[in-house]
Formats: sequence, structure tokens, C-alpha cells
Amino acid sequence: MTKDQSYQELINKLGQWIQIVRVGESQGRLILEGYPQSEQTLDEIRTRLGNDIRSIRQEYRDGRSLFVIVPRRSRRDIPWVNIGLLLMTILTTLLAGTMMEGIHPFRNPAGLLRGIPFSLTLLLILGVHELGHFGMARKHRVDASWPYFIPAPTLIGTFGALIRMRSPIYHRRALIEIGAAGPIAGFLVALPALLIGLSFSQVIVRIDQPGIALGESLIMKIATRLVHPDLTPELDILLHPVAFAAWIGMLVTMLNLLPIGQLDGGHIVHALFGDYSVRIGYVSLGICLVLSYFSVNWLVWQDWYSFLEGFNTRPVWTAGTPIPLMK
Repeated sequence: MTKDQSYQELINKLGQWIQIVRVGESQGRLILEGYPQSEQTLDEIRTRLGNDIRSIRQEYRDGRSLFVIVPRRSRRDIPWVNIGLLLMTILTTLLAGTMMEGIHPFRNPAGLLRGIPFSLTLLLILGVHELGHFGMARKHRVDASWPYFIPAPTLIGTFGALIRMRSPIYHRRALIEIGAAGPIAGFLVALPALLIGLSFSQVIVRIDQPGIALGESLIMKIATRLVHPDLTPELDILLHPVAFAAWIGMLVTMLNLLPIGQLDGGHIVHALFGDYSVRIGYVSLGICLVLSYFSVNWLVWQDWYSFLEGFNTRPVWTAGTPIPLMK
């Protein structure tokens, strides 16, 4: 089916609810000028159109009623950008994992195999986190992209992963479930990975030497007690790469649950409290400022998300009322 045929079929379907005066296209969006012919809500129209569209919204410009429709692409389209970024992130996390093992990957390319446990665990946690969002978005008929992994020349080889919501979220319940599904899914992978990684980790005598000392969350303390119950203050744990990747995954999950802006926690709080979520974001900043007295990390992370993400949240499309009839 050609693009024009696809558009024509979509226009014919929309004609059941909209009296169409003029048809246009702009940047892959179908724009109809017209007037509603029924009391159907935008949400009901979107549901009736099924998988034909990503989103539909109504705008008023210069006294004209316009309906902006984003058609859904063919499911057979291959997401080359997502695949390319994933391959690059596999490489950068492999390099990071290899260097953690004390191997120079460019002098000893075969040593890249030593980076697989870290790379595989971290990408699995990040990927399942984003697929949690993706799957719940599909459940609520919200059009979402496949995960975008972000390669980076950092200690862990990545800045994480994300998905793009390409259509509005129509209900608060959908926003809560989409926002919460990622952290829950990622945690369900990170927790067993942490236990497995701790079982492979080496117990050593605590000595003062250069290295990275990781913070201990309550979950980390409990997991350590379960796997190494005989650990004494004179002993320490040299984390296996799988355990280190799981620790990072849990850190990312915690940061994502901060009730700020476009973070998962921000989405959940916005769905629960509406416009009050901005105030909650500022209160969260104040709490983190207090906590920064005990650890500067709280100030660093809070400032990072406050300035890069801001306090704006993803709005819920208010489609619960009928489209106003034009006179």
C-alpha cells in the first residue's frame, strides 16, 4: 500500500466523526481542517482508529479548527538508529569492563572477552528497564520508540538508555504504570544479578590502597549479609564485574525515582498530584540540599537533574471531555 492510499483510508475513517473541509500534510503529519460531527472524545476516536495512528489532537488557528494526526509507521520499519546506538554502547561498555579488569583493550584485543560480564549485565538491566516502559506503553496504546542506548567515554561506557513517547499519554493511570514499569523491571533483573555477582566477588583484608569505594544502600547491606554472613569489619569485598554492574543498575533506578521533571519518579508524582508535582520537585531539591551535608553526592545528582531536566513533567492529555462543537 502506498503512502497516499494509506492516507486516503485514514481520511475516510476520520470522515465518520469529522466534517472535513481541507486536507494537508506537514512533516509526516496529516492535518485536517474540519468540524466534529459527533460527541466522540479524542480518546474514543483514537481507540476506534486502533493501530492506524500514533496520536490525534485538535488545535485552533486563526479561527479554524484543525485536527493534527500522526500516522503510525509500518511495523516492518527497521530502527537502524536504535540498532546502531546499541552496537556502539556494547563496544563502549566492553571497553569499560575490560579496563576495569586491568587490561588495555587496544594492546590486547583478546582481553575484550573479560569485559563481557560487566557489559552484558549492565546492558541487560538498562534494556529491561526501558522495555518495561515500552511494554506498558503498548498496553495503554501509547506510541513509544524502541530503546535508545547512549554510548559514552565514561567509567562505565554509557550514559544509560531511554525511549521516546511519540504520542500523548491519555490517562493518569497510564502515566503511573508507564513510569513505574521501568524501575520495577530493571530492579527485578538487578537484584538477582547483585546476589550472583556477590557470590563471585572476592573477600579481602581491608587495606588503604587506591580504588573506588562504593556506597552501601540498605539493599546492598542485606545482600552482602546474605551472601557473606561471616564478613567482619577487618574484611572487605572486591566486587565482581557482575556485582558492580548490578550496583550501577540500582543506582540508576534510585536516581530515576527522584520526583523531578522527566524522571520516572517525576512522571509518577505528576500523575498522582498534578500541578503540585512542581512544588514536590522543589521540596525534593531542599531535602537533597540537607542530605548533601552528609554526602556531597546528593548535591551533585540533584543539581544535575534539576538543571538538565528541570521541574516540568510530561502532561496527561485531557481527553475525557467531548470535542467542542463548532458553531
